Amino acid sequence: MLDLAARVAVRAHGLVEPNPMVGCVLVGGGRVIGAGHHRRFGGPHAEREALADCARRGHDPRGATAYVTLEPCRHHGKQPPCVDALGEAGVERVVCARLDPHEESGGGACRLQSDGIAFELSDASVEARRLSDPFVHRVKTGLPWVTAKWAQTIDGRIATRTGESQWISGLRSRRRVHRMRARVDAIVTGIGTVLADDPTLTARDVRVRRVARRVVIDSDLDIPLDSNLVRTAREAPVTVVCAQELMNAKLTQEKRNALAVGGVEVLGVVGGQAASRWLDLEAALRLLVERHGVATAMVEAGAGLVGSLMEARLVNEAVVYVAPLLLGDEMAKSAAVGRVAASLSAGVGFELCRAKRVGNDVELVYRRDPEHPLG
Repeated sequence: MLDLAARVAVRAHGLVEPNPMVGCVLVGGGRVIGAGHHRRFGGPHAEREALADCARRGHDPRGATAYVTLEPCRHHGKQPPCVDALGEAGVERVVCARLDPHEESGGGACRLQSDGIAFELSDASVEARRLSDPFVHRVKTGLPWVTAKWAQTIDGRIATRTGESQWISGLRSRRRVHRMRARVDAIVTGIGTVLADDPTLTARDVRVRRVARRVVIDSDLDIPLDSNLVRTAREAPVTVVCAQELMNAKLTQEKRNALAVGGVEVLGVVGGQAASRWLDLEAALRLLVERHGVATAMVEAGAGLVGSLMEARLVNEAVVYVAPLLLGDEMAKSAAVGRVAASLSAGVGFELCRAKRVGNDVELVYRRDPEHPLG
């Protein structure tokens, strides 16, 4: 039942953030009598949607068990408390996959039990638990959920030695990438990718659930004024993150003014570690949260930026498309560089969550543990 609740909840991916995706299934008399999910930010929560579905079907929820992917909320936000709805409906038992770590909305379990409703925390459904990973990560760290995406050959190369990468993955894989772009708050890339590929980084030929902010990590403010990103800044927002000292420098004043006229936002952050050519990437992500409420960010960048994000333990998820192609060239480009890993224990560990065939490619989804984000 928790697996089913998770499958129902994921229908709202890209529509509810920064709220968590939540699904609820009501079971009475040994059968499903209602199911619902949080459909849109600000709208009714999953429990109320499931109760409404139960009523539409002509069933009585009294004595039923509610299977929920996340602990029912107990606070008055944009919607009234879900614990009240379950109690008023006569639900006798609630089984959930994960507790809510938020100070305001969490604590529903205690409230349910005080109202005489049995409560059970269950780890039976891995999918139901993983569903709340981005929300839990944001509450615990204040950082967005970062997904790095790349396409590679069988031998782990993302481009030839000359930089040719279009197209390693197939058409179906690329369409899935566009769907990902249409569901996140921000798409992050590096200035190297902008100079080499001049990408647009917009979602095309798919249903757009949210227009992602395009973010360029550009220490020296080298972004060309005639780049596709700058030219389309009025159509989809663009933020360029540069070194803090350039924000008031006369040397860059004309460039900053020209970018502002084009609709490009320029933000400054302090430099990163001395050994890194990148800025303080954690500070950049926090700035995106502070300025624009970014809850989910997708990284489409070259090996240098990906490697630096990995080194800083800022990548929560990796979506990798493996194409049926082998280069066998030691000078071909890797997915990530810049780290020093003298032993296997120095690697950044991930857990394989899903493997799916997409045309002739394989889509692999890896995650790091949101409960220990710095591990």
